[in-house]
Amino acid sequence: MSLLPQRNDCSHSLKENMLNDRIESSNMTIAIIFLSQTVIGSLGNFYLLCHYLLHGHTERRVRATDLILKHLTISNSLIILSEGVPQTMAAFELKYLFNYFGCKLLFYVQRVGRSASIGITCLLSVFQTIMISPMNSCWKNLKLKAPKYIGFSISLCWVLYVFVNLIVPMYELYMSRKWSGKNIRKKRGFGYCFSNDEEKISGSIYVALIAFPEVSFTVIIIWTSGSMVFTLYGHKHRVQHIHKNNVSHRSSPESRATESILILGSTFVSFQTLSSTFHVFLALIDNPSWWLVNTARLISVCFPTVSPFLLMRQDSTASSLCFAWIRSTKFPHYIRQT
Repeated sequence: MSLLPQRNDCSHSLKENMLNDRIESSNMTIAIIFLSQTVIGSLGNFYLLCHYLLHGHTERRVRATDLILKHLTISNSLIILSEGVPQTMAAFELKYLFNYFGCKLLFYVQRVGRSASIGITCLLSVFQTIMISPMNSCWKNLKLKAPKYIGFSISLCWVLYVFVNLIVPMYELYMSRKWSGKNIRKKRGFGYCFSNDEEKISGSIYVALIAFPEVSFTVIIIWTSGSMVFTLYGHKHRVQHIHKNNVSHRSSPESRATESILILGSTFVSFQTLSSTFHVFLALIDNPSWWLVNTARLISVCFPTVSPFLLMRQDSTASSLCFAWIRSTKFPHYIRQT
C-alpha cells in the first residue's frame, strides 16, 4: 500500500518534467523565429536605406518614388528596433529590462513607426496611381504637380504623427496619476514591459487617433491598388494591340514599378488585416493563450521584415548589388581569382 503514493508522485513529476521540456522547446523555437525575423528585417532595411542614401548622393535628381521608399524604410526600421528587438530579448528570457519611462518611450516609437509606415505606404500607392494614369483621366492635372509636393507630404506625415502620438502617453500619464492612490491596478505584461489596464486610452480617443486613420489609409490603399490594376490591364491591352506581330515585347519600367508597388500594397493590407484581427482578440481576452500572443507579435513585424526584399525585387540595381555583396562575403577567394 505504501508503494502506490510513491508511484503516483513519480508519474506526476515525470508528467511535469515532460510538460516543462515542451514549454522550453516551444519558447526556444519562438525565440529563434523572433531572432531570425529581427536580424533579416534589420539587415534588409539597413541595406536598402544605405542604397537609397548613396543613390541620392550620386544622382543629381532624386526620383520621388525613391524618396518615398527611403522614408518607408526608415519607418519600418523604427518598428523592428522598437518592437522586434525587445520581443527577441523577451523570448530569450531577458524580460522587463525597461523602467516606466523607458516602456512609454518604446511604445511611443512603435506607434510613430507604425503610423508613419501606414501613411507613407498610402502616399506611395496614391502617387503611383496618379503617375500611371492616362492623360485623359481625372488625374491629368496632378501628374506634373504631384512630384513637387512629395517632400512636403512626407514631412507633414512625420510631423503629424510625432505630435499626434504624443497625446496617447500624455493621456496614459494622466490616468496613472488619477489611479495612483487606488490599489485596484491590473498589469498586463508584454514580455519586455508592463502596462496598467487603468492607463488604457478611452474608446473615442483610440478610434480618433489609431483606428480611424489606419482603416482609412487601408481603404485608400485597396482603392488605389484596384485603380492601378485597371490601368495596367488597359495599358497591356493597348500594347498587345500595337505589338500584335511582336511576341517578345517587354513590359515598361513604369509597369514593373507599378506591379512591385501593387505587391507591396497587397502584402501590407494582408499583414495589417491579420495584425488588427489578432490585436482585437488580445484586447477582448483577459488571459490570452501563449500561441495567440506570440502569433500576434510575429505578424506585427512581418511587413517591415518582408518589404525591403519586395522592393529589391523591383529595383534591379539594389538587388544586383545585394547579391554581389553576398557572393563576395561567401566566396571571396573565388571572385578574386576570376
